[in-house]
Amino acid sequence: MTTIKMLAAASLLMSAAWAAAAPTAAPDAAQVKAAHDMLAAMQAEKMLRTTAGMSKYPSPAQREIVMAKVVKLPAEEIYGRLALPVARLLSTETAAEMTRYYQSSYGQKVLMQTYNGPPRLYPEDPKPTPAEKLELKKPAYVKASQEFKAAEPAIHHEAFVLLSEINKAK
Repeated sequence: MTTIKMLAAASLLMSAAWAAAAPTAAPDAAQVKAAHDMLAAMQAEKMLRTTAGMSKYPSPAQREIVMAKVVKLPAEEIYGRLALPVARLLSTETAAEMTRYYQSSYGQKVLMQTYNGPPRLYPEDPKPTPAEKLELKKPAYVKASQEFKAAEPAIHHEAFVLLSEINKAK
């Protein structure tokens, strides 16, 4: 009985967190542009390929068809199609700060390990240099990182939605 109550409470907390993480107003052009730039910096095409690779398919042939569609899709089209849904999830300031982060040397190391590293049960970031540690402690980055981490499951969901749309396209 307590397990059910705990699950109910956890689901309420998660839904409240997602509601708080999503801005209520429609994103403006600057916010969509900032989200587009962030997706380009974080190499969202690789995130979409990872999502496609982790998804379940009725047959290996279907998996190959979907992967071929995803690989053939230009990266700029992926950024454009994901920019509006992601802009609804993040503020302009967060998207700009995360763009700067992913363009930094440490952000590039994180991306390299994320997309090219071995599979891991628990993700482990590379060790930052002392200069990179100072950058990671800046208040603007800390705030943006917290907002990004809160929105990350929704961003991955939007990538899955895009993958579904690509799969349905003829």
